[in-house]
Amino acid sequence: MESKLWWIITTPAMYLTVAAGLVMFYINPALLQTPWMHIKLAFVLALLVYHFICQRVMRSLKEEASKWTSTQLRLWNEVATIILFAIVFIVVLKSAVNWIYGLMGLIALSVLLMIAVKIYKRYRNKTS
Repeated sequence: MESKLWWIITTPAMYLTVAAGLVMFYINPALLQTPWMHIKLAFVLALLVYHFICQRVMRSLKEEASKWTSTQLRLWNEVATIILFAIVFIVVLKSAVNWIYGLMGLIALSVLLMIAVKIYKRYRNKTS
């Protein structure tokens, strides 16, 4: 099932999103001159790297050759949430908020997500 999800939904959506972004820059090339767009593109690039790393992880899980623990996979799952949050934050607020506060908020979200994963792991170990 994950193979169908990956090849029918996830990967085509990635290609469509990249294509839409390229069309947006073709229509409005001035966007490439804004500092917030450079930061957003860095996070988008990180999301693309994340996508292909996930593909490798999925392949290793299928071959039962993965060295990742369940906790590591849960933490890795939260990386996408952090990247997506950063992208939306940058686009919505652009330069309205000092970048220091934005960075502190992103770090706080990351810490909260990691704490939540650790709490869930403890809960799961107690109920097992």
